Amino acid sequence: MTKEAFTVAYGGLPLEGEARDGELTWQTLICADRTPSGSLVVGVAEFPPGGHLKFHRHDPSEFYFCLGGSAVVHADNKTMELRPDVAAFIPGGTEHAIVAGPNGLKLLYGFARDSFSSIEYDYTGRPLA
Repeated sequence: MTKEAFTVAYGGLPLEGEARDGELTWQTLICADRTPSGSLVVGVAEFPPGGHLKFHRHDPSEFYFCLGGSAVVHADNKTMELRPDVAAFIPGGTEHAIVAGPNGLKLLYGFARDSFSSIEYDYTGRPLA
């Protein structure tokens, strides 16, 4: 696919998600196997109240930007709060998990990769406390 400038509208894309990942859905907005882009994956994830993404790690670094709601992000031995207009950086290889607050969570996420399918998630089995 040739790289070119484009726009994409949130909300009209298919919802994605797997039960083993936790309790969330997401929409991939920018991804080289779907859009005329490269070197960047961006999407929006939504969690119901108390929803979670289990402990996992992956090679690329990741960012979160809270669009609404709140969450606690566990990254290695750190606990960070996400609330609207707050961003978090997760270094590559860091074991991390998310637990949404009482009003759920909506966040923008991204990776410096061509496609989401190239990111290998390693679920570590560490329990959410």
